Amino acid sequence: MHVYSVSPSLSARRTLAPCAPTVLRHRVALVCLAWVVPFTAAAQPAPASEAGPQVAEQRLREVVVSGSRSERALEDVPTRIDVLSDADLDPAAVQDIRDLVRHVPNVSVQRAPKRFGAVMGSGGRAGNAGFNIRGLEGNRILLTIDGIRVPRAFSAGVIGAADFGRDHHDLGLISRVEIVRTASSALYGSDGLGGMVAMFTTEPKELIPAGQSLGGRMVLRHASEDRHRGLGLTLAGAPSDTLQWLGSVQAGRSSELDSQGSNHALNASRTAPNPQQDKSLALLGKLVLTPGAGHQHTLTLEQVDKSSQTEVYSGREAVAAGFRTLDLDADDDSQRTRLSWDGRFKLASDWADELRATVAYQRSKAQQVTLEQQRRVAAPNDLRSRSRDLSYSEKTWQTVLQAEKTRSLGAAAAHKLVYGVDLMASTMDSLLTGLIPPAGETFPTKRFPRTRETTASAFVQSEFITERWSVIPALRYDRFDLKPDRSPLFPVPAASLSGSAWSPKLGVIFRPAPDWSVFGNLASGFRAPGPLQLNAFFENLTGFAPYRTLPNPNLKPESGRTLEIGTRARTGALNWEAAVFTGRYKDFIDEGVLVSGLGTLASPSTFQSVNRGRVRLSGFELKGALALGPNTDLRLAYGQTQGRDTRLNQPLNSVNPAQLMLGVDQKRGPWTLGTRLTHVAKKSISDIHNTLPAGQVPFAPKAYTTLDLKAGWQVRQGVRLNATVHNVTNRKHWEWTQVRAIHAASPVLDAFTAPGRSFALALVADF
Repeated sequence: MHVYSVSPSLSARRTLAPCAPTVLRHRVALVCLAWVVPFTAAAQPAPASEAGPQVAEQRLREVVVSGSRSERALEDVPTRIDVLSDADLDPAAVQDIRDLVRHVPNVSVQRAPKRFGAVMGSGGRAGNAGFNIRGLEGNRILLTIDGIRVPRAFSAGVIGAADFGRDHHDLGLISRVEIVRTASSALYGSDGLGGMVAMFTTEPKELIPAGQSLGGRMVLRHASEDRHRGLGLTLAGAPSDTLQWLGSVQAGRSSELDSQGSNHALNASRTAPNPQQDKSLALLGKLVLTPGAGHQHTLTLEQVDKSSQTEVYSGREAVAAGFRTLDLDADDDSQRTRLSWDGRFKLASDWADELRATVAYQRSKAQQVTLEQQRRVAAPNDLRSRSRDLSYSEKTWQTVLQAEKTRSLGAAAAHKLVYGVDLMASTMDSLLTGLIPPAGETFPTKRFPRTRETTASAFVQSEFITERWSVIPALRYDRFDLKPDRSPLFPVPAASLSGSAWSPKLGVIFRPAPDWSVFGNLASGFRAPGPLQLNAFFENLTGFAPYRTLPNPNLKPESGRTLEIGTRARTGALNWEAAVFTGRYKDFIDEGVLVSGLGTLASPSTFQSVNRGRVRLSGFELKGALALGPNTDLRLAYGQTQGRDTRLNQPLNSVNPAQLMLGVDQKRGPWTLGTRLTHVAKKSISDIHNTLPAGQVPFAPKAYTTLDLKAGWQVRQGVRLNATVHNVTNRKHWEWTQVRAIHAASPVLDAFTAPGRSFALALVADF
C-alpha cells in the first residue's frame, strides 16, 4: 500500500483513520447520526490490550481495491464497502456464495428450489443465481475475480426451462471478497449499475510462513443442509527471492438443498426437495515473478467446473396437449477457464509512480439438458420422448492499462491521480436443439445470433487530500458495440446496436476528528443491453393465438444515479458506521413486453424487450462492533431498503425485507465461540407487486428470527476444527427472495421453506 509522504501529521492520520463508507436520505437516520456522533467522539479510547479480539484485529487497517481501483485503507474510500476475509470465509460456515452473505443485511443470493417442466418454467434452475444488492440483482451487479469480469446471467421466457445463473465461483480459491453497495460504473463501466462484488484469489505469500520456502493448507468440510462433502488442497512455494508459485485443487459433492417440506409424492404435490446430485472441481495455478526495481508479474490459470443432475419428481403427472409426463430429468453443466497476466511496474516519471497492465482471456460455457418421457392420455401405449438442449457460451479478451501518480501539494495536502484505459471484446453464442420442437419451428435453432460485443473505455479519478478533507471526482467514458453474425439458424434480420455512456462520480470525506469521518458519494451507473435482450426471437403462428418475439434495435442502456451519505467512527472499544442512500434509475429493460398485435394470424401478438422502467430505491444501514472485554465482541448489523417502479407506481419485488443481525464472539484459550441472531421483518402485501393471474394473492412471508451458533477449536499449532449450527431452533420460515410470485393459497408452499436445523464441520490444517 502506498504511503503518502506529505507531512508527518498527514501520514500519521492516514495510518490511523476509521473504517467504512455510506450515504444519506432519511431524516430519521440523520437525527440518529447527529446524536450518535458526539457520543462516540467523546468516548475515551481503551488500551489496545483491552479491545476485543476482532476489534483489536481491525486496528490493522483493511486495504481495499474495488472502491478506487487502487490499494488504499478502507476508511479512505467514500462509499460503503463490506470486506469479507479470514473468519468471514470460515469453510464451516461458508460453503458457497449464498452462505457468504447470510448475515449481511441488504445483500442476498437467490436460490429457489428446482421445480420446473421440460418446456415451461425455470424455477430454481439457476442455482445460486447471483447477488442482490439493495434491491438490484442479476446483470445489474458487476462480478469480478481478480479484476476479470464473471460471465453474465442468461435467462428468458422464450427458452422454456433454461436459466443460467452467475455462480462461476469456488470459495476455496478465494481469500477476500469486497462488496461495493453503490453504482460503480465511473471506475468499472457497464453492469455496475447496482454495485459490484469483487473476489480475489489466494496469493502465495498468504500461505508461506515467514522464513520458509514452502507452505500450504488442507481443508476437509461437510454441511448437512445439502450433504456437501469437500476437500481442498493448496500448496505454495518460494524457491527463490524472485519467484513464488501456488497450486490449488478444490473438489466437492453435494445434494439438493434441504427444506422443511415433508410431502414426498412423485408429482406436483411434492413439497420435499427434488433429488439432486452436484459435483464441482476447481483448479488454480499462479506464478509470481518479482525481478526487482519494484516490478511484479503474476500469471494465473483458473478453472471452475460444475455439474448438477436433478430428478424432477415435481414435474411428473403433469398433463399438457393431451400427454402426461411420466419422467423428467435435468442435467446442468458449466465450465469457466481464465488465463491472465497482471504486471505492475514502479516508475520514477512525471506521469506515473506505478503502472499496471492486465491481459486476460476467459472462456465459459454452460449447458442445460432436459429430458421428458410422456404418454398420450387417450392412448396409453403411445409413448414419446421430448428434450431440450440449450448451450450458452462467452469468450472474452480483457485488457487494462492503469497508471497512478501521487504528488505533494504542500505541508499538509496531497493529490493522487488514477487513470487508464479498459478494452474488452466478447463473443456470445447460444444453440438450442432437442426432440419435438415447439409448434412453428425446427431444431436446431438460435434464440439470438452469435454476437460480438466490444467496449472501449477511458477513466480518470483525481483525489485531493488534506488533514480534514478528501475530495474525489472521477469520470469514465464507455463506447460499446454489439454486432451479430448472420446465421441460417436465426431466420429474421438481426439488430446491431452501438452506444456510449458518461459515468461521473464525486466522493467527499470530512474528518472532524482523527477517528471520526463523514462521507458522501454521488455516482452514476449504466448497463448496456445484452444480446438476448437485443435479438430475442421466437415465433408460433400455428396456434389459436399466434404470437412472436422479435429483436429491438432501439434499446438504450439502463442508467441510474445513487447518493450515499454516512459516517464512521472508531472510539476505543467501539467501531461503527451508518449510512443512508437513495438511487434513481431509468430505462430499465423489460423483456417479453407486448408491443402490438391482436393475437390473430393477420395480426400476431408481438413481444419485444423495451426500455420503460423508472425505479427509486432508498434505505438505511448500520454496522458496528463493540469490545465488551479483552476477549469478547458484540456485533450489530442492520439494513432496510424500499423500492418502487415510479412509472407504474408499483413496489419493486426484488427488494428484500429489513434485516437485523446481532452477534457475540468470544475467545477462551484454544476455543472461539460465537452466536448470530438474525431477525427478518415481514413482507407486507402492500409492498408486493402482484404479477399472478387475476384472483390470486401473492404469498407474503411473516417475520422470523433464527439463531446460529459457531465454535472453533485450535487442536494444535496450524490445525483447527470449526463447527457451525444454523437455525438452532429449527424455525420454519420462508425467505422472500425464494417465494416471489408464489400464490398465497398454493398447496406446495412448504416446498419453498428455508432449511431447518443444520450443521457444518471443517478441519483446516496449515503447514
